[in-house]
Amino acid sequence: MKTRIEKDSMGQLEVPAKALYGAQTQRAINNFPISGQRLPAAFIRSLLLAKAAAAKANVKLKQIPPEMGEAIATSVDTLLEGDFMAHFPIDIYQTGSGTSTNMNANEVLATLATKLYGEPVSPNDHVNYGQSSNDMIPGTIHISAAVQLHQQLLPALTHLAKVIRKKARAVDRYVKTGRTHLMDAMPVRMSQSLEGWAVQVEQNIELLKAQQPLLQTLAQGGTAVGTGINAHPRFAAEFARQISTITGVRFKPAENFFAHISSQDIAVALSGQLKTTAVTLMKIANDLRWMNSGPLAGLGEIELEALQPGSSIMPGKVNPVIPEATAMVAAQVIGNDAAITIGGQAGNFELNVMLPMIAHNLLNSLELLANVSRLLADKAIASFKVNAPRLQEALDKNPILVTALNPVVGYLKAAEIAKTAYKEKRPIVDVAAEKTDLGEAQLRKLLDPKKLTEGGL
Repeated sequence: MKTRIEKDSMGQLEVPAKALYGAQTQRAINNFPISGQRLPAAFIRSLLLAKAAAAKANVKLKQIPPEMGEAIATSVDTLLEGDFMAHFPIDIYQTGSGTSTNMNANEVLATLATKLYGEPVSPNDHVNYGQSSNDMIPGTIHISAAVQLHQQLLPALTHLAKVIRKKARAVDRYVKTGRTHLMDAMPVRMSQSLEGWAVQVEQNIELLKAQQPLLQTLAQGGTAVGTGINAHPRFAAEFARQISTITGVRFKPAENFFAHISSQDIAVALSGQLKTTAVTLMKIANDLRWMNSGPLAGLGEIELEALQPGSSIMPGKVNPVIPEATAMVAAQVIGNDAAITIGGQAGNFELNVMLPMIAHNLLNSLELLANVSRLLADKAIASFKVNAPRLQEALDKNPILVTALNPVVGYLKAAEIAKTAYKEKRPIVDVAAEKTDLGEAQLRKLLDPKKLTEGGL
C-alpha cells in the first residue's frame, strides 16, 4: 500500500496515501487494534454536524474567516452524502476521552476544507477552534442520543402503543383464562391484557420524554476542563443555536460545564430508562410466546404470523421468532446499561474517561429498541390470530371461576367445589349445582366469564 508521511506534535508517521485523515488518526489505528468495532454511524454523523455547527458559530463570532468556515461546513455535507464511515476507522476502545475520534474528524475535515479554501486549514487551530475533545465528545453523546431518541425511538414506541391499542379493540370480545404464578386465575378479556401492555409502553414514552430537557443540554463551550479556556464567551450559546438549526432538535448550553464534562449522569439516567423500556418489551414478548405456545401441547391461545420455517429437522415447525428477537434485544439493552453504569463511575476529577464505550452502548440501545419495537408491532401483535375454541375450552374447565361464588357460599365451600372440579375434571357449574342449592341458571349467571372480567360483586 502506498503511503505518505504526515507529522504531528510527536513526530512523523506513515499514513495511507489516499487517506483523508492524518498522523493522530493513524497513531490511534496502530494503538488500539482491540475489537474491530467502530463508533456508531449515528455518533460520527452527529460529531460531523457538531463540527459544522462549531465552524458556523466561529464565523458568526468572527473567530475564523467566513470562507474557511464555509469550507469546513461544506466538507461535512460532502462527507455525509457518501460513505463517511470509511474515513473513521478507530476502535471504540481507545483513549477514554474520545480524543482520537475527535482528532480523526478534525483531520478529515481539515484535508477536505483545505482543498476548498485554497489555503491550509489546521485540524487543531481551525476545525477544532474553541473546542476540546473533553467537551466535544460528551456534547456529541448528547446530540446523537437526543436525535436518535427524537427521530427513532419515540416514534417507534408510539407506533407500538397505537398498534397494541388497535389490536385490543379488535380482540375485545374474547375472554381468556387469566394467569398468576403461571397458574389458572380469574378470567380476563384479551383486550384487558393488551391494554396493560399499551399502558406500559406509554409510561415508557412519558418517562423517556422526561429525559429530553437534560439530554438536550450540551458541554460545548466548556473546552478542556469546564472553564471555557480558548473559546469565545458566546460560543456555547451560538453553537447550541447552530446545532439546533442543523438537527431540528432544540439544544441549549449546559448550566454547568464542569458537571457535563466530568460526569455522564444524564447518559446513565437515559440508559436506565432504556433498560426499563427493555423490561417492558421483554414482558410483552414473553406473554406472546406463552400465549402462542403449542400449538397442541402448549396454551395455543393465539397463532402468531408464520414468518419462516422453525426447524432444520422438524418439518412444519414454526417458532415465535419476533418475540424471541425482542427478548434478545432486551437482554442486550440491559447489558449495555450495566456497562454504561460502570462507565458513568469513571468521572475522575474534571473528566469522564469511558466516553466512547458509553456512546457506543447508549446508541446501540436506542437503535435496537427502535428497530425491534416496530417489528414487534407489525409482525407479531398486529397480525396474530385468536384461537377462540381453545380459549373457551380452558374457561369451561377453570375451577377458579368459583371465586365468584365466595360472597354467596363462602370461601371454604367454594374451595371444596374447586377441588372437586379439579379432581374429577368436571365443569365448575355442574359441581356447584350438586354442592349448593343454587339453580343452574343462577350459577351460569354468577359464573359467566365475560361478566367476571368487569369486576364488582
